[in-house]
Amino acid sequence: MGLNVYLSGEIHTDWREQIIDGAQGLDINFNSPVTDHAASDDCGVAILGAEPNKYWHDHKGAMVNAIRTRKGIADADVVVVRFGEKYKQWNAAFDAGYAAALGKSLIVLHGPDHQHALKEVDAAALAVAEEPGQVVEVLRYVLTGKLPG
Repeated sequence: MGLNVYLSGEIHTDWREQIIDGAQGLDINFNSPVTDHAASDDCGVAILGAEPNKYWHDHKGAMVNAIRTRKGIADADVVVVRFGEKYKQWNAAFDAGYAAALGKSLIVLHGPDHQHALKEVDAAALAVAEEPGQVVEVLRYVLTGKLPG
């Protein structure tokens, strides 16, 4: 049994690489949104034309990015959503809700300081992890039935 895993959320740390590296040897195909912040923000106007109003600039980018996000979540067996420490990730919360609405297996990743703010998101998840290594161990267990250590 293999898994398609979509890695959504915070883009300012290397958590995706930690999970991908930790899952070496497991039958997992990883996908994610575009993590180049500037490219993600500007894709709409770079492809479809400039917008003088920042709202429409952002709106075009969000719509173009949504094509990739919807496809990635729809094709995923498991969706991992990371909430980082520094920024509010409203898009990550939206992705978690979208994945839950589609009945996707959801793993949420965040530090203990976000427990209260994310209690509803956590309640929709099948696992809530604090470290990328815990996500790897959940995926390893799902695929092999083996516990860590």
